[in-house]
Amino acid sequence: MSNPSTHEWWQRGTIYQIYPRSFKDSNGDGIGDLAGIMDSLWYLEWLGVDAIWISPIYPSPMADFGYDIANYTDIDPIFGTLADFDALVSAMHARNLKLILDFVPNHTSDQHPWFQESRGSRENPRRDWYIWRDPAPGGGPPTNWRSVFGGSAWELDPPTGQYYYHAFLKQQPDLNWRNPAVREVMFDVLRFWLDRGVDGFRVDVIWHLMKDSAFRDNPADPTFQHGQPTFHELLATYTTDLPEVHEIIAEMRRVIDAYENRVLIGEIYLPVERLIVYYGASGEGVHLPFNFQLIELPWQASVITEAIARYEALLPTYGWPNWVLGNHDKPRIASRVGVDQARNAAMLLLTLRGTPTLYYGDEIGMTNVPIPPERVQDPWERNEPGLGLGRDPSRTPFQWDSSRYAGFSTTEPWLPLAPDFESVNVQVQRDDPRSILTLYRQLLALRRKEPALSIGAYGGVPAPPDVIAYVRHHGDSRMLVVLNLSRKPASFDVKNLGSGCVLLSTYLDRSNEEIDTLTLRECEGVIARLS
Repeated sequence: MSNPSTHEWWQRGTIYQIYPRSFKDSNGDGIGDLAGIMDSLWYLEWLGVDAIWISPIYPSPMADFGYDIANYTDIDPIFGTLADFDALVSAMHARNLKLILDFVPNHTSDQHPWFQESRGSRENPRRDWYIWRDPAPGGGPPTNWRSVFGGSAWELDPPTGQYYYHAFLKQQPDLNWRNPAVREVMFDVLRFWLDRGVDGFRVDVIWHLMKDSAFRDNPADPTFQHGQPTFHELLATYTTDLPEVHEIIAEMRRVIDAYENRVLIGEIYLPVERLIVYYGASGEGVHLPFNFQLIELPWQASVITEAIARYEALLPTYGWPNWVLGNHDKPRIASRVGVDQARNAAMLLLTLRGTPTLYYGDEIGMTNVPIPPERVQDPWERNEPGLGLGRDPSRTPFQWDSSRYAGFSTTEPWLPLAPDFESVNVQVQRDDPRSILTLYRQLLALRRKEPALSIGAYGGVPAPPDVIAYVRHHGDSRMLVVLNLSRKPASFDVKNLGSGCVLLSTYLDRSNEEIDTLTLRECEGVIARLS
């Protein structure tokens, strides 16, 4: 029998992602900051999460809102100071909360001093810190490689006559991770923050770090359809997921492992067969290669059940699973599946085997917010308008209360508030015994209380159409989870598994109910203890 004390905090706990621009504004400039997060620690502790992942807070021109970094070892004045950061780490640790930082190693800002030196001349010592190439024979970009944000991934630098590579915006030149000097300086960045008490890192686009040394053209994607982002016209064969990336990750992991109880998480949008490779051949990869299946799969019981079983079957024995329900790049779960099904999604996320990551605002049922054209901020939407690629709708300010600016700020926020903020907020839902916030809090409390739900084994159970069912077990404790994804009632026979007692329903109106046949209402999920 596994013992909770033998599991690391990142295996037992729950991660909560904060998009700092949008969480809490302390100084009235309409943008969230570190002091706002500090003021909100009571809420995070009350909610019952264990770790906070904060999106980038480093100095940046904000071309891509912090993912274009101009200094890896400081805090942007928009968010505060290093002293504010140190105070936040200390305050979080005092509340037994862990802090995970975003680490963006694939590219810097074009305003970073390294790139300014690199583009100074072909002979500059830092020239090879970035990826420079001569024009193709006859002129033009060196290869057909595309930017994720649209257009060519090559930008001509007229003074030196060469192109530099940028997987994202032209203001985000890619670092050359084949250069040992780049590796060492970036590992020193990790050490800088680890020495300040950071508990781990979520590594941005980790599968992008290495590019083909022969600079071969990417092949066409035969499945491309009109209306998709232009990046998908080509397969990223020579620009992502190269075998050499695992050597870098292993080196990165060794840096992390030199410190006690730290975690390394990788952002990886790949099929699950490739995803699990990022655990490393013998566990020397990232601790958690982010598993985005719940974000990307159709919300269908049979599809999700099959995906869970496949993921569990493919995981190496040393690989700890994880599940992600939402993030700053994807539409919100309540908009993807509907407000009613968002409750089922919460129960699914917090009862599957593995570490759950939830996105700020999902716990109060926030939905995508329509952004008027004149208020669009996202550069992806501006580069490829009309394709619905904008990420602003899922990055809007957190809704704390019903006051004029939703308790987020004392002035107009950087992005519009949701039209429903007066009814969908923490203040309204906190004391509502039937709110989705109450459901999240009870799910998190149950997960902490019951090892079967946090570290227990997983076993799928046959279920009627439109129903997901599984058992989590640890020692003598067995927990049955049944989720009805349909808008019709469903029945589930518990007798083959033993007798059951309902602990929690997504409707929040049943408990201590003895069952042998479980009748589920539309869109209802239930957790029951089996005996």
